[in-house]
Amino acid sequence: MVKKADLPGHLIETALKLAAERGWAELSLAEIAEAADLPLFKVYEVFASKQAILEAFARQIDGQVLAEEEADAGDDSARDRLFDVMMRRFDALRPYKAGLGNLLYDQGRDPLAALCGIRQLMRSMALMLEAARIPSGGLRGALRTKGLAAIYLATLRVWLRDESADMAKTMATLDGYLRRVEAFAGRLRRPGAKPGD
Repeated sequence: MVKKADLPGHLIETALKLAAERGWAELSLAEIAEAADLPLFKVYEVFASKQAILEAFARQIDGQVLAEEEADAGDDSARDRLFDVMMRRFDALRPYKAGLGNLLYDQGRDPLAALCGIRQLMRSMALMLEAARIPSGGLRGALRTKGLAAIYLATLRVWLRDESADMAKTMATLDGYLRRVEAFAGRLRRPGAKPGD
């Protein structure tokens, strides 16, 4: 029997394993409960919906990225720090790639489901900016968060097809997007302002 403290992680793993095998759209909470060898009411006590499972999964990945924070990145540029943070995120997602591929495919055909995940995506991207020591507050922070979310989703599509051990295509794609944004931000920056201001 799974310990109570381990239930969220057990249910997340079970749900994403089922998503890899059967897709996400038609998967029910009852099927997740059955595969997790738990009564449905126990699952409901932890996660009231599949969307709640996805939000908890996103927070789990956020936590893994933050736990791997690099202490010696002080002299790196904002772009380099953000690149490292986002690659740590892709690395944390790697064990769940098949499930995420099916999940994103299904959500792409269900705009309402995709909309439900936007709030958590923005929270995660704001946190990734903060992990890279780039402010995410205020109007500029909101714009940075939206921009990073767009870069993340575009790079995610490449990552899903990237079978290389070193994620070379993913790294090249992410680096390309970040360099373009850095160049654009440099043209808009007021004289004397530091990168990230």
